[in-house]
Amino acid sequence: MAIKFTGGCLCGSVRYECSAEPIAMGNCHCRDCQRATGSAYASGLLVPRSAVTITGDVKYYDVIGDSGSIVGRGFCPNCGSRLFSKPPIPELLGILAGSLDDPSWFQPAMDFYTASAQPWDYMNPDLPKFDKMPVMQQSL
Repeated sequence: MAIKFTGGCLCGSVRYECSAEPIAMGNCHCRDCQRATGSAYASGLLVPRSAVTITGDVKYYDVIGDSGSIVGRGFCPNCGSRLFSKPPIPELLGILAGSLDDPSWFQPAMDFYTASAQPWDYMNPDLPKFDKMPVMQQSL
């Protein structure tokens, strides 16, 4: 993949550009992500927040995550497309894979919060599975 990548919402009101390679890529199966996506999981990548430039208005809905810290879920207030997550670590930003202009290069490296995975969801058996958030991710 090229280091620089772009994406945005369905209506085009929000656009972003990232100038850094992802730190991690994975599929989150927590109940919050299931509810927020209306699906079995959320596919996303984690990047340094300082490497992302966002144009347009983004609204955030905050929830208390498993860690007990606030996690923000960013979306376009015009079309409702879910774009970002603000993890408890302020230096990082999550980007939802479906919002990428070219999502074909996204390669999840793990499934996490699999304790909440739905029985009808088929997970890639080749990916490592974590019942909760892996400790290595929490310490980034």
